[in-house]
Amino acid sequence: MAAKMQRRMALRRKLHILRTLTKSKSVKRSSIIMDAFLYIYKLKLQVEAIKREYQYLINHIQKVKVEKLETGNLVVMVTCKRGEEMLVSILEEFERLNVNVVQARVSCKHFFGMEAIVEDTVDAAILSDAILKVIQNQTPKCVLNY
Repeated sequence: MAAKMQRRMALRRKLHILRTLTKSKSVKRSSIIMDAFLYIYKLKLQVEAIKREYQYLINHIQKVKVEKLETGNLVVMVTCKRGEEMLVSILEEFERLNVNVVQARVSCKHFFGMEAIVEDTVDAAILSDAILKVIQNQTPKCVLNY
């Protein structure tokens, strides 16, 4: 008899916790479970929407920023979708423009990111446009300035 009472109390406790988590106003056990099911379903839809938005951002992010440092060098920051030959293509473009890279950091975890310090031998706008063209050739489906 005591075991049956303990199970009933445990079930009530669990239903109360479930009702609190889902903010259910229901009193019946079946209604609380159905509200919990709907709550979980809505959370699943929200997670899927966040994943779609994240994937969209990764596929469409594209940014090139060139700034002048106090030392006279330029800082080139590139962010775009990962590509197989992205780093090689950008470095080839630097070489084509006769730009010497002093220091560079590259990240390719979720997207391609590069920050490079280069010598100021070319105009910042020309360098920025050249890198954007390289990115467009690598990933033709990207949308600019998103």
